[in-house]
Amino acid sequence: YSNFIDNLRVYVRGGTGGMGYPNLGGEGGRGGDVWFVARERTTLKSIREKYPHKRFVAGTGANSSVKALKGEKGKDCEVHVPLGISVLDDDGKQIGELNAAGERFLAARGGLGGSLATNFLPCKGQRRTVHLDLKLIADVGLVGFPNAGKSSLLSKISHAKPEIANYAFTTIQPELGKIMYADYKQISVADLPGLIEGAHANKGMGHKFLKHVERTKQLLLVVDISGFQLSTKTQFRTAFETILLLTKELELYKEELVTKPALLAINKMDLPCAKDNLDELMTQLENPQDFLRLLDKEIIPANTLEFRKVIPISTYTGEGIEELKTCLRKSIDEQAEQANEEYRKKKLLLLQTS
Repeated sequence: YSNFIDNLRVYVRGGTGGMGYPNLGGEGGRGGDVWFVARERTTLKSIREKYPHKRFVAGTGANSSVKALKGEKGKDCEVHVPLGISVLDDDGKQIGELNAAGERFLAARGGLGGSLATNFLPCKGQRRTVHLDLKLIADVGLVGFPNAGKSSLLSKISHAKPEIANYAFTTIQPELGKIMYADYKQISVADLPGLIEGAHANKGMGHKFLKHVERTKQLLLVVDISGFQLSTKTQFRTAFETILLLTKELELYKEELVTKPALLAINKMDLPCAKDNLDELMTQLENPQDFLRLLDKEIIPANTLEFRKVIPISTYTGEGIEELKTCLRKSIDEQAEQANEEYRKKKLLLLQTS
């Protein structure tokens, strides 16, 4: 996980104000401010490399003088940060958020310049330590246990080149890819490190994975049709149990995640007996209540995910990949249209009430 940084602790300090001029009542300039500015193509890793001390201090305000009774404001310090940043104080409380390019957050205010109110003595700027916490912003988040084929799927549907191998935890850092359509529409897809049972309690990569799901618009669950077993020491799970467990982990971390629009990709349809296993899984998904009583209560979520579409695929043969891309596009477009309709209704309601 070392090549990808999603949390950075930095020190920020506003500039000190300038000295006042008691004889003529002159005011010193205010100290500069420290701003975080959201910018595309920026990473927390690049910030750490460029500023290894992780200290950001704004300029001091100019002193008042005979030539300039009102001193100039100190130079602001602007720090470019990636989109999707939450700014937290040392107690873990969120004090700001930057989600769109150009958005700004005042991290540390400069001190007042010397004036009559301060006996012409300058004030020091605000100083504090803050945490920059990154949550990836993507249209679609790939959710699945290790070895389900998420990395292979991302490489098939986009231009991303994630590392792919036949062992658990191939993906040790989030990967972002973009699906390009014939009409130049683009959909961003995030392949996130594989979940394991207990991820909500921070087992494995736990919260490092789950926090990135929060800002994806939709979920795409990727499930191995033959089932999943992390190791010989862990229990084997069928495809149906895998779906329930994934839902349970999302739900225990944050209930709102289960309300996101979701699609289901059933992978490895090229394997023997895959068709029979798919028929059995579809029966279970159509009437889940008939099968839940046969399972342990620990793996059953309070609310089951409702999938907009179930697509059987094979990243090995390419079966179902084009259908999946079409379904993702349709689902994203429908969600955008729904959001626009709600916005229009809200605006119309405001006009009517005014």
